Amino acid sequence: MAAYKDIKGTQVPVVSSDLGNPVKGQIWYNTTSQLLKGQVFVAAAWATANNATTARYSMAGTGTQTAQLSCAGETPPGSPNSTNNTEEYDGTNWTNGGNLPVAKRACQSFGTQTAAVNAAGLQPSPGSVYNTSEEYNGSAWTAGGTLTTARSSLSASGILTAGLVYGGGIPGSPGKTVATEEYDGSSWTNGGNLTLERKVAAASVNGTQSASYMTTGSAPPGLTAATEEYDGSSWTGGGNAITAREQAMGGGTLTAGLLSGGNSSAPAILTSTEIYNGTSWAAGGNLNAGRVLGAAGGTQAAGIVAFGTPGPGIATEEYTGAGPQTKTITGS
Repeated sequence: MAAYKDIKGTQVPVVSSDLGNPVKGQIWYNTTSQLLKGQVFVAAAWATANNATTARYSMAGTGTQTAQLSCAGETPPGSPNSTNNTEEYDGTNWTNGGNLPVAKRACQSFGTQTAAVNAAGLQPSPGSVYNTSEEYNGSAWTAGGTLTTARSSLSASGILTAGLVYGGGIPGSPGKTVATEEYDGSSWTNGGNLTLERKVAAASVNGTQSASYMTTGSAPPGLTAATEEYDGSSWTGGGNAITAREQAMGGGTLTAGLLSGGNSSAPAILTSTEIYNGTSWAAGGNLNAGRVLGAAGGTQAAGIVAFGTPGPGIATEEYTGAGPQTKTITGS
């Protein structure tokens, strides 16, 4: 029987490097790696990754699948304790970063692993809400600007010099806010109000100050599937999510969003994932384990969720979106 490297002809090209733009179903033999390769379509899926170090939930998260930043949170799960701990993920392992100046939970972050902002949140004592923010440079946190509206369980998008926070819980009645604030790297100013007041919603972690989405969450009179889109000055309605939920993890951008997990009105902890194209939501691959109040980041093609509850509070999963991939073909 002929070896792969001996196969010649037009049906199986023999090349020294992988094809630059192969089509689905195409096969070739790479003489450099001495491997038979093929282009296949892979379904979207979550894969288990290495655990984080400090168990927590209701924390902040931002960044990418290979450069994730998570900080603060309630720890250990099931207790009212808050932490100031920060962890960084490099695509393989979690390591400790610089501690926040204060312990908090139900806060939110935006930016990158080396240039991020953490905003608002709950103080360790119940009922006390922060209006402060902190900036991270990859090793240490320093004080940032003061928000106009103190809030918790908020959503956020953008980068350190052009960030955005919106929605969240506020003291008193009605307990939720429509307020949006924009950050320029030093100070906060008011942006356009949300149409629907809500908290514990999912959002485009990697969105921008002029192009972000917010979806699902807790809103009057209960859980919502509504999506809103921000254009830099005002919010308008987008496509409804398939499943109304709260405490879910959001990711991606306005035109390539990612929504996973959360709590439904059943009540039930969800494993379902949805993807957004800027107009409508569609089903994606399910999480291996349902969770709420975790940290999220990344893109629709390469997402990440970590921490959260129920479970050990340190679990990490990585998402690979549906699409073409080059695979090595093996067999006897």
